[in-house]
Amino acid sequence: MNEPQQKWTETIDADHSLFDLKLKEVWRYKDLVYMFVKRDFVSSFKQTVLGPVWFFINPILTTIVYLVIFGRIAKLPTDGPPLLFYLAGVTLWNYFSTSLIATSNTFAGNAGIFGKVYFPRLVTPLSIVLSNLMRFGVQFLLFILVWIYYFTKGEVHPNIWVLATPFLIVLMAFFALGVGMIFSSLTTKYKDLSMLLGFGISLYMYTTPVIYPVSALQGVFRKLAYYNPLTGIFECFKYAWIGTGDFSPAMLGISSAIILILLMIGVVVFNKVEKTFMDTV
Repeated sequence: MNEPQQKWTETIDADHSLFDLKLKEVWRYKDLVYMFVKRDFVSSFKQTVLGPVWFFINPILTTIVYLVIFGRIAKLPTDGPPLLFYLAGVTLWNYFSTSLIATSNTFAGNAGIFGKVYFPRLVTPLSIVLSNLMRFGVQFLLFILVWIYYFTKGEVHPNIWVLATPFLIVLMAFFALGVGMIFSSLTTKYKDLSMLLGFGISLYMYTTPVIYPVSALQGVFRKLAYYNPLTGIFECFKYAWIGTGDFSPAMLGISSAIILILLMIGVVVFNKVEKTFMDTV
């Protein structure tokens, strides 16, 4: 009597294009993405007294420190009300930096899970970006409340570029995702890069218009600032909501092009390393 042939519903194959994001497969695991997002978001304030309130406290305290040190002591110029200017920079920077640092730890931090069960590895960095997006939403709400105060006083002049805000957030997410996947892949062999990344991000903040506007830069420094992928994003956001600043669509175009290139590089490196990383982690 012939036995019925088994029909496989899913085949796990290591041979796939390095440019393949496997988005259809990621979509089938959308429930897992949701679980990871919920885990990351809840664990960030679990066993804390104030809980989600810390998402408000962090940008408030950071903004006050910037206002005192860079606004009052260093007297750096700002486009628009200093408090709102610094809060805008802090809100954007917090999302980018936390997403990048967490994404860069994808392989090392999840080696135990990766070694036991299969799922698209891209699920992990995507869930990190999404969970940090929820934190960004909380801090963006704080920014809106402060912005409404200055708007009622007539000190800010928003414009049509406000509609580009979702696009700016997506660009930041892509940038953190691309660079994070590159570092995550490299740190499977070179552990020192994780230390270097933390130091590098601290320095990178001072080359990004977080505490100063591009209009305050002169000469070669101003030209170099245009090639910082975050410059177009930060300047567009501040120009859109505050109504002042040295912004041009070309800046955003340069940022978009560089970010998409880095994202493609990140995907290629990530897909290449995920096949053998268990041998090196």
